[in-house]
Amino acid sequence: MSGKPLYIRNASQLVTLKGSSDAPLTGKAMEELHLIEGGSVWVEGGVIQSVGTDKKIRERYGSRLAEAEEIDATGRLVTPGLVDPHTHLVFAGSRENEFEMRLKGASYMEIMNTGGGIHATTSATREAEAERIYKESRRRLDQFLRHGVTTVEAKSGYGLSLEHELKQLEVAVELNRKHPVDVVSTFMGAHAVPVAYRGRPDEFVDEVVREMIPEVARRGVAEFNDVFCERGVFTPKQSRRILEAGKEYGLAPKIHADEIEPYGGAELAAEIGAVSADHLLKASSEGIRAMAEKGVVAVLLPGTAFFLMAEMADGRKMVDAGVPVALSTDCNPGSSPTVSLPLIMNLGCLKMGMTPAEVLTAATINAAHAIRRGHEIGSIEEGKKADLVIFDVANYMGLQYFYGSNHTEVVVKNGKVVHRRG
Repeated sequence: MSGKPLYIRNASQLVTLKGSSDAPLTGKAMEELHLIEGGSVWVEGGVIQSVGTDKKIRERYGSRLAEAEEIDATGRLVTPGLVDPHTHLVFAGSRENEFEMRLKGASYMEIMNTGGGIHATTSATREAEAERIYKESRRRLDQFLRHGVTTVEAKSGYGLSLEHELKQLEVAVELNRKHPVDVVSTFMGAHAVPVAYRGRPDEFVDEVVREMIPEVARRGVAEFNDVFCERGVFTPKQSRRILEAGKEYGLAPKIHADEIEPYGGAELAAEIGAVSADHLLKASSEGIRAMAEKGVVAVLLPGTAFFLMAEMADGRKMVDAGVPVALSTDCNPGSSPTVSLPLIMNLGCLKMGMTPAEVLTAATINAAHAIRRGHEIGSIEEGKKADLVIFDVANYMGLQYFYGSNHTEVVVKNGKVVHRRG
């Protein structure tokens, strides 16, 4: 990349998360943000070149200051770009009617088993042309950017057939190519058992394993392979088969685990070496210990539990157990229709017992590790991609104290300003 250098100067606090690139942070290390007061960053070629106090940067680049694009961050917080490691970004339609149904007492699984839920979005996504899906998904991605998110993971799973799963994944690839936000693709053909296979789930698993996974891998449209391991969806045995098949084709395993009841999903994640296990509202103590031992990232989704009016995952317990914890919106049309990762951090503090420092770690470097990007994003260090956010608060605690607001003022992606508030 060419162009003028970028000089972000004199932040009230600069959160670097220095030295966290090799592995996700766990335990007490999740509170070690490595702050620099009066901190500045020098960027060239889309890469962070130098980080330190403003005095240090001015001494180093004094003769070149006039050539740089300068952003004065006085009185403001600068962090790494936020990373959302679990979204269902690409879909068509919406499901507002189900919100009222839940308020009147219907459960998530009851709605799904009567043709709503995932099946309703599957119908809408199958019927929609790729162009329409792209336009709707791009609008959501624009909103993510305005909330300080610079990288998202995006799952398929609303096609439930090879043709329509590929349609979703190809839209995600196109978004990654054209949009400032990086989009990391996950194949999730095993999101639900299609209506046509009701009562015959093993036959659908055969289709996922023998037809979908090989073709997805051949086309190179996904990096990860995910499955909804839950009673009434896919059993641990079926989930293992799907994830092991993905590994054979180079798709790294992820798993929706223990969301509705303890079902062995966390244990399975540890056994197969999953990159992450997500949801975990009902994960067993044994499963949590196993994840800690194997370094499986727990991607917690408090917005989903909030919207479903359910008990949230025990983030405090997982952090204290030594599990690397990340946070995500779980942006989807049914159980978490939000793009606000800052709100998710608020919920992490208010409803899951995590501290302001821990939730910031969980939404940056640990989230980056949950999608195997910790070596290039998630912290502000020399040599990393220049993905940065300037927030209109004086310190990292202000992000959580002034809850429910979007404090994002400037977003920098690959060294370029891609969003300014107003």
